[in-house]
Formats: sequence, C-alpha cells, structure tokens
Amino acid sequence: MIERQETKQRMSRIVKHNGTVYLCGQVCADATKGIAEQTQTMLDKVDLLLDQAGSSREHMLSATIYIKDMKDFAEMNAVWDAWVPEGHAPARACVEASMAREALLVEISVVAAEK
Repeated sequence: MIERQETKQRMSRIVKHNGTVYLCGQVCADATKGIAEQTQTMLDKVDLLLDQAGSSREHMLSATIYIKDMKDFAEMNAVWDAWVPEGHAPARACVEASMAREALLVEISVVAAEK
C-alpha cells in the first residue's frame, strides 16, 4: 500500500511505502538569509516531516543535497554535520544545481525508514 500525505496536483510532501518514507524537496524558511541559516531551517523542516511520517533523522537512509554554489559547501556541511546524529549518517550525494528561485541556496531530498 502507498500512503501519500499533503498531496497536491504536482507532488506529495510525504510518501510512505513498505516501511520507507520519501520526502519531497525541502528548502529554507527565509531565502533572504545566508547558507548557514538556510541550511538549518531546511533541516528543521525535514525534522518536522520525518516526525509527521513516523520517522526521524536517526532513520535516514539517503539524502540528496542540491547546493546553488559549491563555494558554500563547507559552511553548509558545518550545519549538516552538527545536525546528523553521530553514527547515523545516511548515504548522501551533494550536487551543484540551479534553484527554482534565485534566492534559494540549498535544497534537500530525504529517504528514511519508518521507526
């Protein structure tokens, strides 16, 4: 069975199937801020969605991070490293990419296991 939450025409914010949680891409709460704050508020949103889906950051399986400019890679990673629980790092990819809005600096897509 596939469970979709907060579904609209284009996407669902959460999709669950066979104990796996798929989150739609998450961006920051305030795109006027720098990379560190954009990363932190983006990850805060991931926490909320994982909790809503019956998962947590300790159950992340993979993460794909899209960063607008690799010059921000180290600063973004400092926030990421502080957020990921020790011993629970997911498989991860990070690529430089154009963003849907000019002011966005980072976006993430997460797959996790249910608790």
